[in-house]
Amino acid sequence: MSRVALLTADSVDAPRAALLGEIQAGFGALPNMFRAVAHSESALRQMWSSFGALGQGRLDARLGEQIAVAIANRNGCGYCLAAHTALGRKAGASAADMRAAQTGDSEDARTAAALRFALAVVEKRGSVDDSEVEALRAAGFDDGELVEIVGHIALNLFTNYVNLVLDVPLDFPAVELRKAA
Repeated sequence: MSRVALLTADSVDAPRAALLGEIQAGFGALPNMFRAVAHSESALRQMWSSFGALGQGRLDARLGEQIAVAIANRNGCGYCLAAHTALGRKAGASAADMRAAQTGDSEDARTAAALRFALAVVEKRGSVDDSEVEALRAAGFDDGELVEIVGHIALNLFTNYVNLVLDVPLDFPAVELRKAA
């Protein structure tokens, strides 16, 4: 059970109702995570605008969702794991792709490099080595894409923490957490 009430557009003021309406239109439903975050207009605006900004970035949606799944699995966030697995499938990833991403793996070398880097950033709290940045560049990522990966990491840490702290109930099909091999 959620540690906060799950709000709706009918239960909040006009600015938050408008944001919730945008979110519902974007997803075709109103995910519980946003309903929980709606207690704070600024946090809701931050979260939604971050999704929008990164969605217009140079990294494709599939890679963004694979990064999200790797971070969610690492942080034990079942909500984000479920949501981003479903979104990754919509973005063209196979079930096997999303399952592999949970532990930072991919058959595609470029994707694998991004996932390894993202997990290193999370594990090391940002204090990665020069060699880890160089490995990302060697896989074909430029400085702009490096910064976008960091943006995806930051957004996913935010959503993981929101869902874990607030104990947001799943409204996506559950996905089993995996341990790294």
